[in-house]
Amino acid sequence: MSSIAHQTVVITGAGSGLGRAMAHAFSKQGWSVAVADINIEAGEQVATEIKAVKGEAFFQHCDVRKETDLQQLRDRCLNQWEGIGVLINNAGVVSSMGSTELTPMSEWERLLDINLLGVVRGCAAFTPAFKAQQGGHIVNIASIAGIISLDKFANYNASKAAVIALSETLRIELGKKNIGVTVVCPSLFKTNLPDSMVNPREGQHEKVSQAMARSSISADDIARKVVNAVRKNQFYLLPHRHTWLVWWLKRSSVWLYERIISRWPIS
Repeated sequence: MSSIAHQTVVITGAGSGLGRAMAHAFSKQGWSVAVADINIEAGEQVATEIKAVKGEAFFQHCDVRKETDLQQLRDRCLNQWEGIGVLINNAGVVSSMGSTELTPMSEWERLLDINLLGVVRGCAAFTPAFKAQQGGHIVNIASIAGIISLDKFANYNASKAAVIALSETLRIELGKKNIGVTVVCPSLFKTNLPDSMVNPREGQHEKVSQAMARSSISADDIARKVVNAVRKNQFYLLPHRHTWLVWWLKRSSVWLYERIISRWPIS
């Protein structure tokens, strides 16, 4: 925690799902929260929920596809607070299932624009502020899909793998500037992410939702793990225990790894 002088956190995509859970988790620890989301009604609701239990929060509309939105979010935080402790690049969408060659290029562009470039824009907007105050922490929400490549999710897998690579680079670059970096790679858990699917094929929304419902941990569980990871300046956070085993298998036995992945519930 030596790199974090201010108990303030900025969370994109904080209007629902994991973003909402993290907003409440940090607030319960006494942190001030900037709730950023493209959905005005949902974002304002989360800020209202936090203030209703005597927490400190404000809502700022933010579309991570727009560089100016993230710059305006940063400027409001700097005006409202003495400094920024943590940026969480959480906003993201999921692709519809489909073979790589049949996935429309427009879906590739949308996924990469939000899931990857949205994170890049957030880091680019806030890093100068962290350097100026000589400390801070960045949390990038990736996915186990960036490590374990699921069948028929090529664009989603690629976008999350790129977030992991970006985070690894930033960990080295910014560590010298007293700025911590954490990359979170959750497996499936119950959230509203399937609602962001673009043109889902018949039955896909239900299939993904059912797989998420089988998760042994919730968004609240993962949010608490994120708070702890920030405190410890932990780099990789894989909240689901079974994913560590699959990751190890990928590095030690490609044959066994491919057999397991071919039987993964969502494939």
